[in-house]
Amino acid sequence: MEFNTAGLLPADDYHLTFGQLRESILVKGKGDGSPWDESWRSLLVNNLEIMVNQLWEIGITEIFIDGSFVEDKAHPNDIDGYFVCDFNRYITGELQNELNEKDRYKIWTWDSRSRREHKEHTKKQLPMWHAYRVELYPHFDKPYNTGIRDEFGNDQQFPAAFRKTRDTYLPKGIIKIINN
Repeated sequence: MEFNTAGLLPADDYHLTFGQLRESILVKGKGDGSPWDESWRSLLVNNLEIMVNQLWEIGITEIFIDGSFVEDKAHPNDIDGYFVCDFNRYITGELQNELNEKDRYKIWTWDSRSRREHKEHTKKQLPMWHAYRVELYPHFDKPYNTGIRDEFGNDQQFPAAFRKTRDTYLPKGIIKIINN
């Protein structure tokens, strides 16, 4: 796995365990002496692992990560991602309740009213971001509004939105987290 000339992972789905992720270019860097915040990236992966383990514990296995973490950026702000889940489990609150039983900070919510400011960012962030600097969103096979638009102004579902950059709309790779 290498970054392309645009500083992106080439468009593909990369299946990685946490061990493989920790040893990848995404955490270790290119090894060419360029600035790379390996300790920050390692912390983000550790935080991600906490959240992914909670998802695995309740039976969710399709988990994808993306954002600036999978780009040639020395110090990404966070890790973004999504997971595939059952719509009814989400809409009834069952998913959120199950996950919050597992998390000591009770961070599992996607309610926009739960977003809070952070001194370093203008955008309000979800509780999971404040606790872990990771945002994972539910994805299901029902039409819904993500708020992420493509280059033509159309609303996108997470699988499409996370496979291209938000500013230039270039295709890019995504990481699927797999259990050992």
